[in-house]
Amino acid sequence: MEFKFEIEKKLEGTLGRVGTIHTPHGSIQTPAFIPVGTKATVKALTVEQVKELGAQAVLANTYHLYLEPGENLVQKHGGFAKMMHWDGPTFTDSGGFQVFSLGAAFGEGVSKVATTESLAAKIAESKEGQKSERESKVKIDEEGVDFQSVINGSWHRFTPEKSMQIQHDLGADIFFAFDECTSPLAPHNYQKKAIDRTHRWAKRSLDEHVKLGVSQATNEQQALFGVVQGGSYEDLRRESARTLGAMDFDGFGIGGSFTKDDIGTAVRWVCEELPEGKPRHLLGIGEPIDFFYGVENGIDTFDCVSPTRVARNGAAYTFDGRINLHNAQYVEDMLPIEKELTNYSSSFTRSYIAHLLRANEMLAATLISIHNLHFVVSLVANIRKSMLDGTYFEFKEGFLKRYHKNKE
Repeated sequence: MEFKFEIEKKLEGTLGRVGTIHTPHGSIQTPAFIPVGTKATVKALTVEQVKELGAQAVLANTYHLYLEPGENLVQKHGGFAKMMHWDGPTFTDSGGFQVFSLGAAFGEGVSKVATTESLAAKIAESKEGQKSERESKVKIDEEGVDFQSVINGSWHRFTPEKSMQIQHDLGADIFFAFDECTSPLAPHNYQKKAIDRTHRWAKRSLDEHVKLGVSQATNEQQALFGVVQGGSYEDLRRESARTLGAMDFDGFGIGGSFTKDDIGTAVRWVCEELPEGKPRHLLGIGEPIDFFYGVENGIDTFDCVSPTRVARNGAAYTFDGRINLHNAQYVEDMLPIEKELTNYSSSFTRSYIAHLLRANEMLAATLISIHNLHFVVSLVANIRKSMLDGTYFEFKEGFLKRYHKNKE
């Protein structure tokens, strides 16, 4: 099956839509949350567990699979999906975010999405908003990026062409053009330079993708998405969306580098400019409230490591807010994590999982990860259902009112 996107219904008064993305390895009913399997594995879970909780696709990380085990070995398996025994649709990111995390963000305690308060504080500390090359573990130039391995400190180089070559070997159905993911701390002048470079890299990524043809790993045609950047600046976001929207991409990713408070606004700016008939993916966003902001402003798919990452620290999503099972109040709590959600984890008590956490048992991360992924995957699936049956706004109001009521 060739790549195709169909819009089935629009959410009245918004940019939201219900659709289907068709790929060579199956279809994705949108809106949808895509679990992250960074190194060709969703942390602490088997593929069967990921499927059972309702996931339609998985996303793997280009940077990490390049470093270990290497794209050539992945290609010998027939692509990362075949290597991990996943038979559905797949995504890979470009490696651009890892450049950001080792460069502008290294040692700064800031992610690609910042709170308004942390952003103001960090900008006050740093007028430039960017770390010097001497302090960071990357060096960016017009041709590409030199970066240090997180495994052994060795230096490597990514260019748009190299990222495309690696991602063709990894064999995902959907992958992303190489971009520069800037820090939310970066001022307008640096964001402008970065999006101009991202646009030039986007053209080079497209050219290389066309040159390479079908993936040698899967013998299937892949879909390439451009990545819109521009930070929290409306003029840059709209410019980036218009520029990339005029290129022959199959769809679009929207990169971070904005504040938590204006995710919906920044996404709207972008989606108002992008071609309506192509899918849009919001990169690295996965908190429950963010899905509503994204969907209403035109997002079709999301990915994020948060559900499994916070699980490893004992945090679980419930309809009454996020809870931390390390807290003393759960030591004798005989309820399941969430009594209204049925999965493998729901047969265990909060008390038992709290015990596993205190005993440093690996099963704790597995049980909470199953629950958290089921929570977010089913939440977005229910958002889709409510859009189809005309109850979206009532569903949103009821969920958010309850979710924020008992926030820990």
